[in-house]
Amino acid sequence: MDALDLARWQFGITTIYHFLFVPLTIGLSVVVASLQTAWHRTGKAEYLRATRFFGKLFLINFAMGVVTGIVQEFQFGMNWSAYSTFVGDVFGAPLALEALLAFFLESTFIGLWIFGWDRLPRRVHLATIWVAAIGSNLSAYFILSANAWMRHPVGYEVVDGRARLTDLGAVLTNPQAWSTYVHVLGASFVVAGLFVVAVSAYRVLRHPDEDRELFRRTLRAGLVTTAIAGAVVALSGDHQAKLLAEDDPMKLAAAEALWESEAPAGFSLFAIGDVEGSRNIVNVQLPYVLSILATGDVNGEVVGIVEAQERLAAQFGPGDYVPNVPVLYWAFRLMIGLGLAGVAISVAGLWLTRRGRLPDRPWMYVLAILALPAALAANIAGWVLTEIGRQPWTVFGELLTAASVSPGTSLGEVALSLTLFTAVYGVLAVVEARLLWRYVQAGPGPVTPAVEPGAQAPAFTY
Repeated sequence: MDALDLARWQFGITTIYHFLFVPLTIGLSVVVASLQTAWHRTGKAEYLRATRFFGKLFLINFAMGVVTGIVQEFQFGMNWSAYSTFVGDVFGAPLALEALLAFFLESTFIGLWIFGWDRLPRRVHLATIWVAAIGSNLSAYFILSANAWMRHPVGYEVVDGRARLTDLGAVLTNPQAWSTYVHVLGASFVVAGLFVVAVSAYRVLRHPDEDRELFRRTLRAGLVTTAIAGAVVALSGDHQAKLLAEDDPMKLAAAEALWESEAPAGFSLFAIGDVEGSRNIVNVQLPYVLSILATGDVNGEVVGIVEAQERLAAQFGPGDYVPNVPVLYWAFRLMIGLGLAGVAISVAGLWLTRRGRLPDRPWMYVLAILALPAALAANIAGWVLTEIGRQPWTVFGELLTAASVSPGTSLGEVALSLTLFTAVYGVLAVVEARLLWRYVQAGPGPVTPAVEPGAQAPAFTY
């Protein structure tokens, strides 16, 4: 093992850990804003209590996401200075927009929301959480546009060994960026919806006589959010498959363990492969499905790994351009399988909660709770698919991962930083889990009526 291998492990571990918090922050910000809007429109105390309750959980997750995200900047300077030098001029613009515009809105207005209860007019206070939610979603777009540029670089030229930005509009309107953003946004709302479902199901299961009406409403809201977001994920995933077939056929072929080009091509359900022999020993398929996903044509040809390798070698010179096929293959299936399981549970839950009733089956609440870690795992699998599928490149066609590592970093230095980060992340995980558990166990606090001049509906305060 050398410094490059350990640096890649460190980046993977810290990025995956950070990404546990990102989708929940993105989706839960809108959920909390929607709950407060429902209170503003109806004046019902249940909506206010739900807003304050899930707002606390949102703030805990937001703070942890910020802390873990800072580590990514340190990594670029310590382990990936060659990469930072190459992409710095291009990444400077979208990341500056993320920090100066999106994160400014997010952090500033979250602060106003936290300290503005009973101090700001109700409409102004409601606006603060919506602005914070917009900032959170804008932040995701700017970061994903930078990530999409690594997979499909546009709007640049290489001067003196560095990428120079020539068209910021092209970077921000990159088709890969828009498609990835919609997909990640949908997945984030699946996670947020199932988070609300899991918390509500737990409270109903363990505390059936407390706040039954409140958690019936939030359970139903979480189920609806998950079902709608699941449809967005499916449609955007279909679009991403077609972009992959056009821009990066190697990644699509590796995710399907498709060694030879086929027309029509089937979608693999289960395969046992011989990577060295470039073949599958066992491969159970759904006929025609991959051709439809990749080309929109039932008889469309899908490029296989062998042909994609020949194309890349002819374009960029001799080398091994095949990513880790087993990891991509199973990450793809975990992403789809666990994501579909979470959405299926939400659809079943909607049926069981129709006409304002709650299920009388305890196993349904257990399934609802288990759907949350399944959705988080599906998100992580999707991120692994995205990042490993780009290998051996950090910037496709321009910069190899092997050429991206800091030249002066030793194995011992990377090992030390990895150990320290792992220890810190372990402590943070315990803190996050204890805080979330504490507030979920405590449940929503009481509210008492208060009069606000000019209010259209009763106001409430602690």
